[in-house]
Amino acid sequence: MSTRQTTAQANSPLLLDQQVCFALYAANLAMGKLYRKLLHALELTYPQYLVMLVLWERDGLTVSEIGERLCLDSATLTPLLKRLQAAGLLDRARSAEDERQVVITLTAEGRALKKRANAVPNEVLCAAGCEVDELRSLKRDLDRLRSHLSTDS
Repeated sequence: MSTRQTTAQANSPLLLDQQVCFALYAANLAMGKLYRKLLHALELTYPQYLVMLVLWERDGLTVSEIGERLCLDSATLTPLLKRLQAAGLLDRARSAEDERQVVITLTAEGRALKKRANAVPNEVLCAAGCEVDELRSLKRDLDRLRSHLSTDS
């Protein structure tokens, strides 16, 4: 292969190493592996952890409000909520104002789990090997990317 072909091939937009989507995918796999390890002690999966984060921010949300916050539809969210209820971390009840709505509230055990989960963000920061400002900047960039992709689709 000539030097010219090698250079052209190295600049090809179809090389795996040139793909932003693959960098995001591989980083997501690595992040998932880290979270599985960290959340094992809390007996939570990553999607369950996300639900708990939303409820620790604001308890008493409807299923649709949680779904909106997590970009999940109710068909995906309902089984997660049922498992968290079976684990004793939350309760699900029909809204008194609108029986079509299901309101999710934390149990005492669900609220207590927050204290145990406090170490997770710092563990992620340590594992990332970055400064806090670097991760904040990365998050802003990813939020902006998601926003652009969401409006263009």
